[in-house]
Amino acid sequence: MAKRTKGEGSRDKLRAYFLDNVGEILNSATLQDVAGGVSEWGRRIRELRNEEGLDILTHNDRSDLKPGQYVLVSKKPKPFFERGISKETRAFVLDRNGFTCQMCGVAAGEPHPYNEGRKTRLHIGHIIDKSMGGSDEANNLRAICSVCNEGASNLTLNRPDTIKLIAQVRRAPAKDQLDVMKWLITKFPNQAKELSEE
Repeated sequence: MAKRTKGEGSRDKLRAYFLDNVGEILNSATLQDVAGGVSEWGRRIRELRNEEGLDILTHNDRSDLKPGQYVLVSKKPKPFFERGISKETRAFVLDRNGFTCQMCGVAAGEPHPYNEGRKTRLHIGHIIDKSMGGSDEANNLRAICSVCNEGASNLTLNRPDTIKLIAQVRRAPAKDQLDVMKWLITKFPNQAKELSEE
């Protein structure tokens, strides 16, 4: 029998915990404990979402969830995505991005200002997520540090004000504007219903 890696073991534990708690809001501290305290528990959750198709939602998906909260909506998996990024593509993207996180600007190996002085580790992230139709091509990939990859940077990056955000949406092609509208309706279903009744 093949020996399990540490990552596989934590992923198995997280999968079982989510499946035992369908519909329950789970917080990041609990999930990290379930994963055995491993530092890459967030990556294991993304693997469950992207590779196994578990319908795990966060505050980016539903307005009633706070940062650090997760919920598995259903035991029925969505279509999953296999890893398709080659070592050569990963190396190309890291080199192209100067071994620097494209969200916060911290370079690989530097102490990360938002991660208790730990050295920065870079990952490869999708610009358009695979669940939204993004590809594993180099032009849809960027270097991203583990802190930004976990979403913690949402608290530290400057957010655009409403007028700038609307201007960006107006500049986008109609198809992209429709995708934004669909995402907003999914994230704010009650508010969308109220607006349609006005």
